[in-house]
Amino acid sequence: MVTCARHFEGETREEIGAILEELGDTDPQITITEMSGILTVKTRVDPKEIVKKIHEKIKDEPWAMRYTLRAIPIFATVNTDAESIGHAVMEQIHKLKPEDTYRITIEKRHSDISSSQIITQIADQIKNKVSLEKYDWIILVEVVGKISGVSILKDADILSVEKEKRII
Repeated sequence: MVTCARHFEGETREEIGAILEELGDTDPQITITEMSGILTVKTRVDPKEIVKKIHEKIKDEPWAMRYTLRAIPIFATVNTDAESIGHAVMEQIHKLKPEDTYRITIEKRHSDISSSQIITQIADQIKNKVSLEKYDWIILVEVVGKISGVSILKDADILSVEKEKRII
């Protein structure tokens, strides 16, 4: 999932397409969603590799990333219902070691599904400790209407172009 400023979706699609081409995917599916500023990207390239490439590009040529605001790896897409989301989390839960902590982050757009219902569905299935401040992993649920993206990630796996440019 990629975000950009409103009305710059076309430019962002070209920017991400060029990066994917550099990574060897000449035919990605980059879709501008009905929600302003949000694009979905379906590619053969590992989403973490895309984030890594954008990191490198910002370090080498910060002016080259003009439109992309955030790049968020999504490892599963499911229907927006608590049971499907919970199942997608459990398919990725092997990433956590027994001593690892986690937090659940839910970002909802165009949906009235209850965040607490999703959190309960996920948390009831996981034995690891929850830590909202000092966590090892983020269980990220991106609700975009009737479809939700689900990922278990480290903080470093999510790219914020603005934050990266401030670090340089």
